[in-house]
Amino acid sequence: MTILDIIENKKNRKELSQEEINFFVQNYTSGIIPDYQISSLLMAIVLNGMTLKEATFLTQSMMHTGKIIDLSEIKGIKVDKHSTGGVGDKVSLVLGPIVASIGAVFAKMSGRGLGHTGGTIDKLESIPGFGCYVNEMQFKKLLKKSNIAIIGQTDDLVPADKKLYALRDVTGTVNSMPLIASSIMSKKLATGSDAILLDVKCGSGAFMKNEKDATELAKWMISIGKKLKKDVRAEITNMDQPLGRMIGNKNEILEAMESLKGNGEPRFMELIYSSSSEILMQAKIVKNKKEAIKLIDDAIKSQKAYKKFIEMINNQGGDSKIICQPQWWNPKYKLIIKANKEGYLRLTNSVVLGTVAMKLGAGRQTKEDIIDNEAGIELVKVSNEYVKKNDPIMILYSSKEIDLSLSKEVWKSIEISKNLKNDPIILNNLK
Repeated sequence: MTILDIIENKKNRKELSQEEINFFVQNYTSGIIPDYQISSLLMAIVLNGMTLKEATFLTQSMMHTGKIIDLSEIKGIKVDKHSTGGVGDKVSLVLGPIVASIGAVFAKMSGRGLGHTGGTIDKLESIPGFGCYVNEMQFKKLLKKSNIAIIGQTDDLVPADKKLYALRDVTGTVNSMPLIASSIMSKKLATGSDAILLDVKCGSGAFMKNEKDATELAKWMISIGKKLKKDVRAEITNMDQPLGRMIGNKNEILEAMESLKGNGEPRFMELIYSSSSEILMQAKIVKNKKEAIKLIDDAIKSQKAYKKFIEMINNQGGDSKIICQPQWWNPKYKLIIKANKEGYLRLTNSVVLGTVAMKLGAGRQTKEDIIDNEAGIELVKVSNEYVKKNDPIMILYSSKEIDLSLSKEVWKSIEISKNLKNDPIILNNLK
């Protein structure tokens, strides 16, 4: 068997065997097969597709190029949630403590943000002392102690995917459903969870721009999960608008805390209740959504969920006292954006706001960029709220002087009209 044989087979639309997929994944990861040959194979896959069997073999093969975490010694069903990336997406910071306080084991590995999407790890690392990188033994210890740990992905997790994705990114071979699905699933399945809830976002601020493509991706990932005997479910959610009222790092931590106290923005909390209910059903703690909602209500009203968040911060070395102080988030500069007329506000393009937040310093254009944890955006008003002329509708924050041209940029995402428009956040649920 040679890599040329495998390229020829895929070029001729033949289904690759498990042995062929293992051969190219292992030999490319170890540096034996050069980039130009794998580029050719990837292009053949993009043009001719893959079967579910091939995508499952690819997922397994990539998983086994690195460390696979074994959580079997921890009692109960281990649950995880994955988002395909969004603006203002602090869902895991609220959902995790809720389900953990109710009894589910929430074992999550998260990544950093790049471009207009924010990363959960970046947000948590804005908390002084918070440790995102722990070894497997410490990860298990945290889960046994508190039912929750949110940690960073380590370099020894699915190295094949890192190398293949970097090549896909520069060869025009990113846009392939089986390649995207196997990339996501290889990382999720390597972290040891029994059940995974996928939040597949679509719209202006998402990788998938429409519901049809998001649904297709979700179906690929669910099917791979079933083949590998994992309970994988998906929610298709709307990312035309940011989630909640805050975009940034420190300010999203604060919004997560307020949400756990019962003061969350209604549209954001609709997603929290839906996703938390699904995870509690996957964890077999409840039989239906009605039971789940009752437990979620209690976890928030009793402060159990908020206390679980503080417990997680303390467990991972974070200073939970300082984040409760008013001066913790204290940006030096701010720029208020005011309404230019009266009417109902509608935010139409979350990628614009995510990009502005990145330019303010809240995100990275390259992996080497240093984040300004004070930077971000506060949405004083969200979609369907009524504004009068000169009412503040959003505030831009930064540690550095703010480029006034950003005020013009945010208007590309703002409409004010006489009519309300319903934009549902949850578009579909798939199992």
